[in-house]
Amino acid sequence: MNIHFYKYQGTGNDFVIVDNRGGEYSSLTTEQIAHLCDRRFGIGADGLMMLEMQPEYDFKMKYYNADGREGSMCGNGGRCLTAFARHMGISKPMLRFIAVDGPHEARLRENGWVDLKMQDVHQVEAGNLYFYLNTGSPHFVKFVTDVQEVDVYEEGRSIRYNDRFAAEGTNVNFVQEVDNGIFVRTYERGVEDETFSCGTGVTAAALTAAPAEPGDYNIPVETLGGHLEVHFTRTGERSYSDIWLCGPATLVFEGNIKI
Repeated sequence: MNIHFYKYQGTGNDFVIVDNRGGEYSSLTTEQIAHLCDRRFGIGADGLMMLEMQPEYDFKMKYYNADGREGSMCGNGGRCLTAFARHMGISKPMLRFIAVDGPHEARLRENGWVDLKMQDVHQVEAGNLYFYLNTGSPHFVKFVTDVQEVDVYEEGRSIRYNDRFAAEGTNVNFVQEVDNGIFVRTYERGVEDETFSCGTGVTAAALTAAPAEPGDYNIPVETLGGHLEVHFTRTGERSYSDIWLCGPATLVFEGNIKI
């Protein structure tokens, strides 16, 4: 099979993207997708996305983790796929698409940033020194004093594969409060390693970092791959709405590969 692909990145979270509106790539197997995402023997990416058709929406997002299995919602992936949709001629000011966790809206700014509306969150588990919530994907959030000193791979893996999470898996975020916002590092399930950025993880971290009082918030977020912002309204003790993940989404290159 010959595949024409595009490589996009959003704050270092990188993706192989294909235009599957004609269905020509629907037969890709788990092994083939994993091969395409392999950083030594393939193109190299944190995941693969397909742009597909969906009635009543501008497009459908289909996302696969780097291990080749279909994944849960990917925030940076949704922003990159929105930029790709614009590149492919879907040029409305506000785009509506459907993903595995439901409908989303997205808008493109003139500076190259893409703002993605996330699902509302109405349940947050607050434990001893951690939070656990679902922002389209499940996230364990732990606040630390020095995020640069954390062994994200070892500590994240130990949580992701502990007795509670081993079967379904969870993403693990280590968060440090800084002068202007937060710094987040994430261990991602499916990639099974630290990534440069994780959109749903950044969103989870920002929600749990907000002041306890209801109100509108804008949380600046630093990741290894760059700067993001999360805008939202806190409506209750553990309830959040109108959540927007905002940041850059960039075409890196396009090419052809035969598998």
